[in-house]
Parts: sequence; structure tokens; C-alpha cells
Amino acid sequence: MSGLVMALGLVLFLGGFAWAAVLYRPYTVPTSSMAPTIGVGDRVLAQRVGGEEIRRGDVVVFTDKTWVSNAPVVKRVVAVGGDTVACCTDGRLTVDGKRIDEPYLAEDSLSGIRNFPTVTVPKGRLFLLGDERSGSLDSTAHLTDAAGGTVAASAVSARVDAVVWPMNGMLERPSGFEKLGPLSSPGPLRTVFAMIVVGAVLVLGGGAWGPVAKRLSGRSRGAGAESAGAR
Repeated sequence: MSGLVMALGLVLFLGGFAWAAVLYRPYTVPTSSMAPTIGVGDRVLAQRVGGEEIRRGDVVVFTDKTWVSNAPVVKRVVAVGGDTVACCTDGRLTVDGKRIDEPYLAEDSLSGIRNFPTVTVPKGRLFLLGDERSGSLDSTAHLTDAAGGTVAASAVSARVDAVVWPMNGMLERPSGFEKLGPLSSPGPLRTVFAMIVVGAVLVLGGGAWGPVAKRLSGRSRGAGAESAGAR
């Protein structure tokens, strides 16, 4: 029984790591442009996805040579192809004329948000902002580029699911964008983590149960022998 438990635990443990390696990539965020959601130096796990899977509100990893050479950049998608986006109306971002609630922004940074005129996002492209709006080098810093600050959806390589160091956990769903369409679904990170934890527990528990069971069996036999001698 101990061997079977350890074998099952090993399958779950290694299977969880293998699944994570296929689906997720780790990134270290080098700047504070996504604060307070993601701090400078934070380690994140991002699910590998295609640009067609990206929805408004997603925090994504992308590469665009007109932004920063070949280095991956982490920003939040606030508008997709066909949307019109502007800032600000009563201090809030508007997409397709609807004011967006963004509770993930730090209150003390709202006064420093840069206004920008209405931008119509071309099909197949994205408009991205940092959560630290006053200092982030995002789409607003590239409005004069040929693409009007937008980035091709195909440039996205992954969608951030969680901050794993420090252990801040899964990113909250950006509910303010629900009025514009469906949000993306979280990846299977919780399931992967559960597999690894359960697998580790089974391996350790199964390994410990063998010696314990032998000791208990030995005591049982000793007690039986003493009982027989007493007769």
C-alpha cells in the first residue's frame, strides 16, 4: 500500500511540474510600471496564449521592437481591435464611451494620470497601459508612432495568471471591463499547484508509512508472543 501511495504521489507531483512547464513561463518584472498589481522585481507566472485569446483587462507579456528592443514587456490590455479608448472622463478611462472602474489602480496615482485623446484601435491590435499610470511607458508614450501606440495582438506570448514571488497569488479578475464583453478565464494554475502539493504529501506520507507500519507490526507480534508465553 505504501508503494502504491508513493507511486501515485510521484505521478501527480511530476505531472504537475510537467504540465506547468508546458503551459506557463516565469518572468521577472524589472520596473514598477505595473504597481501596485505587480511590483518591481516581482516574479510572475504567465500562461502561454495566442493573441486571439486576449481580452480586455488581461495583463500580458509581449515583445515589440518599437517599444523595447527584443525584451518582453508586461502591461494591461485596456482596448482591443475596433474599440475607441480615451482618458479621462471624471478621472476615469473610457472605452467605447463607457467609463471603466479600475480598482487595481493606486488611489494616490490617480491625480498623475496622463490625459490622451480618443484612439481607435485597428483590428488585430491592442492598446495597453501600465497600472502605475503616471510613470508607465505604455501606449500613451507611443501615440505618435505609426501604429498610434497600439501593439499587434500576435506580439503577445503569454497572459499573467499570478505573482508567485512574493506569494501574492492569482491576479484578480478585471470586472470593470465586463460591460464591454466577456473576460478571459483563469488558467489551470490552481489545479497544477494542487497536483504538486497533493503529490508531495502522498510521496512523503507513503514513505513515512512503511517504517511506521513495520514498527506497529513488530509490536503486535511481540505482544502476541508475550500473550502466548503467559499461557
